[in-house]
Amino acid sequence: MQLGFGFFFQSVMLGAGLAMDAFSVSLANGLNEPGMRRKRMCGIAGVFAAFQFAMPLIGYICVSTIAQAFSAFEVCIPWIALILLCFIGGKMLIEGIRCPSCGIEKPAVGLSALLLQGVATSIDALSVGFTIAHYTFPEALLACLLIGAVTFAICMGGLVIGRRAGTRLACKAGILGGVILILIGLEIFITSFL
Repeated sequence: MQLGFGFFFQSVMLGAGLAMDAFSVSLANGLNEPGMRRKRMCGIAGVFAAFQFAMPLIGYICVSTIAQAFSAFEVCIPWIALILLCFIGGKMLIEGIRCPSCGIEKPAVGLSALLLQGVATSIDALSVGFTIAHYTFPEALLACLLIGAVTFAICMGGLVIGRRAGTRLACKAGILGGVILILIGLEIFITSFL
């Protein structure tokens, strides 16, 4: 395959499509932490971008080496995303309901929760490895880098929007963020069967 317009356009569109779940989670994180600093925003967007870069590449490698074992695992992907996002969203929802006071700053999303969010929102990207199976390894690597870069930009947008809205919705941000995460998990789960 030649690295023409079609290659870059397809990679960017794949990145945009895959980043929608991460965008929504970033929005929820921004709502939950309206005082978030720029450095932390870059770190959060970087985690999502890293997972969105790595998962299609892992899928590509699996297709190239152990395709039969990976296809059996693909059935579990919607269940894993549903469980992880409902767990994280449920926790945020409960914390938002227990803490009705508007003046109290909510704790930031910790590293372990952020890593779970990264896995949950990118696990469906493993299957993208199937769609790029005809690429050479350098082409697959470049496509995954583009997917990661697009994800980073989209997640930064979600964090900025969430952070700005979070200052206006500080009382209900945890509840709204938790509901968003649960809905994303349900959407991934339901659309996998359609």
